[in-house]
Amino acid sequence: MSSDRLVVVTGATGRQGGATAHRLLAAGRPVRALVRDTTAPAARSLEAAGAELVRGDFDDRSSLPAALEGAAALFAVPPVAFGPDGSDVEREFSRGRALIDAAASVGVEHVVFSGIASTPGRPGGSEGKRRIEGYLRERIRSVTVLRPVRFMSNFLGSTPVGLDGIAQGVHRHIFPPDEPVQIIAVEDIAEFAALAFDQPDRFAGRSLELAGDAPTPVEAVAAISEATGAAIRYEQITHAEAAALNPEIVQVRERWAAGSRWHADIETLRIIHPGLRTLGDWLAESGATLLRKQLLKTA
Repeated sequence: MSSDRLVVVTGATGRQGGATAHRLLAAGRPVRALVRDTTAPAARSLEAAGAELVRGDFDDRSSLPAALEGAAALFAVPPVAFGPDGSDVEREFSRGRALIDAAASVGVEHVVFSGIASTPGRPGGSEGKRRIEGYLRERIRSVTVLRPVRFMSNFLGSTPVGLDGIAQGVHRHIFPPDEPVQIIAVEDIAEFAALAFDQPDRFAGRSLELAGDAPTPVEAVAAISEATGAAIRYEQITHAEAAALNPEIVQVRERWAAGSRWHADIETLRIIHPGLRTLGDWLAESGATLLRKQLLKTA
């Protein structure tokens, strides 16, 4: 794909979309960032870097075709949806379908869709992402699917259900302390997206499970401790604690305990993208500085 062809990036004020938009802009590619609030600091940062900002809302189908008009390609990260009982799969799929229909209606040629890493018996990672991916392949001819594992940047803050992050010197999660857990830097998701946009014929039809490293939780907090100078330890949450957070967390914890694992081939990925970051690389590049700031806030 010619480097002067416009790419629309969704989720542009989030982690994956933001990293991808900045990566494409740095390479000189025209980028239109789909945002709900053009005055948000992250949106202003993108605009300062050269992105065109356009308002759009996945829950307002009528806002999407105009936002995509004239684009050759799309980086798609339809947001998850939550209801009283956990994930709202129907709403998540509705959002993804609205974006895909809009892309098809204006002639977008290539879509890079970022979902969730697969595990045995769960292709596509989740029901919502699997359904969006299937619909995308029906409607758009040239599709590349990225399936990233857990983000390294998750160490920077808690998720909506209270996992990840570091509080009072403790990092807590569902994972056994001494078993490897695959992780990925969002900057590397952006690198794979950029490769797919640059070489659509090579990456069309491909699905890539993405990871860059696989430390155990104990190894990860040791690396963070060394890089930041702060004493960090790891705790695995109990079944009861998981149940108190969210029933879906219990399900994930039970599947993990039964041997369900992400399975990205890191060495093969490193052939495709030789600069693939380890946790140590991410810490040295930006993670340690960001973590120190975060730790000061929560001290």
